[in-house]
Amino acid sequence: MSPLNRNTDPSSQAEKRLISSLTHACEAAKLEIPGFLWLTHEGDRNLSPGNLHVVWVFDTQASLAQALETGQGKRMYELTAQAFTEAAIAVGAAEAHVSFDTEEACQRHNGGNWQARLSMLRLNH
Repeated sequence: MSPLNRNTDPSSQAEKRLISSLTHACEAAKLEIPGFLWLTHEGDRNLSPGNLHVVWVFDTQASLAQALETGQGKRMYELTAQAFTEAAIAVGAAEAHVSFDTEEACQRHNGGNWQARLSMLRLNH
């Protein structure tokens, strides 16, 4: 039996579509939202909607608070929903799949170790 060809594996193709769509969302947000730096996503191999989560990361808590106070949270939810749609992933409200964080908080609480921080966020989500 030959190993699974990841280039034709449907879950691999869905992951590639999601990464591409989220990359576009990230680049748009960098231009539109002061203090926004990057995003990441997590989920199981099959991108089950119930396990899919996107973390939007800002430089500081002040930048994040300002973005949310000025309605930019809605824009990030819209960009996330659009990315899911483009990747053909059906989810309910995007808000249930999004959280926000900051480099400042990661540095303060996790010594800059994002792997540890994301593991902690996974447990709390």
